[in-house]
Amino acid sequence: MMQRTFKIIFWVFIGLYIVALALFLVGTFGLFGAARDPLSGIFLIPLGWPWNFLTDVFPEVLWPWVAAAMPTANAGILGWLSYRISST
Repeated sequence: MMQRTFKIIFWVFIGLYIVALALFLVGTFGLFGAARDPLSGIFLIPLGWPWNFLTDVFPEVLWPWVAAAMPTANAGILGWLSYRISST
């Protein structure tokens, strides 16, 4: 039961991350005729907590890209937990 729950949580998280990353790219570059929006990455912030607080370590030019990559840490942790539970 727990294994199935972690797999569902993992894939829902991955789906949300893909949607948030797509919105970030569309808003940042104005793709598909969309207006450029400086707040387009706002949906990535909750997906990357608590790792987003490490963004200050990097140069300011890289902040949007580092913040966009931070949810992969949470996805990795969820994937690892799912793997560990399924192997026991």
